[in-house]
Amino acid sequence: MPRAVRFSIAPVRSLGLEHPDAIDLTDRGVLEDRRFFLADDRNRLVDKLVIPTLSQITTHTDPDATHLRMTFPDGTIVEDEVRLTDPIEIAIHGRTGIGRVVEGPWGPPLSAFAGRPITLVRCDRPGGTRTGNAVSLVGDGSLSELARRANVGAVDARRFRMLIELDGTDPHEEDTWIGTRIALGSAELLITKPDARCAMPTQNPDTGERDLDTLRTIISYRGLREGKHADFGVLGEVTVPGRIELGDEVSVLD
Repeated sequence: MPRAVRFSIAPVRSLGLEHPDAIDLTDRGVLEDRRFFLADDRNRLVDKLVIPTLSQITTHTDPDATHLRMTFPDGTIVEDEVRLTDPIEIAIHGRTGIGRVVEGPWGPPLSAFAGRPITLVRCDRPGGTRTGNAVSLVGDGSLSELARRANVGAVDARRFRMLIELDGTDPHEEDTWIGTRIALGSAELLITKPDARCAMPTQNPDTGERDLDTLRTIISYRGLREGKHADFGVLGEVTVPGRIELGDEVSVLD
């Protein structure tokens, strides 16, 4: 029986992942996941595709995103209450990120780390900029098959930054759940579609170095959906909000 073995959230989009022992799912997903994002001095998104080493910075916030702690690779911790100032809108991969600039101590160390001016923004919408498909999920069978195809010992699931990781699955078993409902913990999810991947999973989740051509490998054995989408893992909607803990098992409902 597939079960949850790791949760991954990023309070600040593209920064290091946090792995709680449990997550509370709302209809918008995990409220503190991707609640903040980074912008440059031209009001453009700054993410791991722009600066791969951002994953070396870890963060933590509360569900209301009123307090933020940021830990840099050298051990420096920057922590304060979140104080909002000017409204801002930024294009985020086909969506519009609407939020407010955050005033506080994070900008200077982020700018020094990135080597360019960086502004911290809090999304107005809890759960980040996504308006649907708030849950992403992948199984260990898919990761093992990808590793086999790539001729490596293992592929770290953190490359894909999926909200829920499962073990006990066959290769791409989660694809067979598309169009069905599953129960996990006290939550229920409608699995809606495959998760189309970008180049980000080619990056080492600890260093940001591009060290494994996951995208080309996925395409080599899975092809391109509609001639353009390299799919790995699945997305879903929260139909019944609830809490999921490590070890909770998946039940396919229909």
